[in-house]
Amino acid sequence: MIATGLQVCDGAAITLAPGIPAQVFSTSDEAFAVLRANGLRVSAARRILLEGLLAVRRPVTAEEIAEGLEGRVPGCDVAVVYRNLETLEAIGMIRHVHLGHGPGRYAIAAGGDREYLVCERCEAVLEVAPEDLDPIRAEILERFGYTARFAHFPITGVCEACATGGKERAGG
Repeated sequence: MIATGLQVCDGAAITLAPGIPAQVFSTSDEAFAVLRANGLRVSAARRILLEGLLAVRRPVTAEEIAEGLEGRVPGCDVAVVYRNLETLEAIGMIRHVHLGHGPGRYAIAAGGDREYLVCERCEAVLEVAPEDLDPIRAEILERFGYTARFAHFPITGVCEACATGGKERAGG
């Protein structure tokens, strides 16, 4: 099991293996070079996984990857996906993210910092630059003595549209 710290990357709150910097790559060829530089083989499963994550550019579940990301890549066994996600997370290529209820999601680690706000009613997701939440972090530190991190889980609440009755709950 990989011990994790916290970071935000590529539009999502993510876990981060301690001391492992995010690997920078934006193409499949660059990703494969990172694998090789870390002593790893470019297996068919890793190729599918990385090409899929690069194609969607959003956090996705292991099950979505195993199912082929809506036809973007060939499907493969979910156990193989999980094993490779763990390996790629350990070397800083991908990050584990949570966007409210449901399964964890995975995203490419290289990219700008972002954190999320998620509506509890309609499940809308708002991407937020971390510096926009710095005043909240400062208030928590001052009042409670805690250094707040909003990186692994999003801040949840009710979006403006739901608060004013403009949206229906997701799924019904």
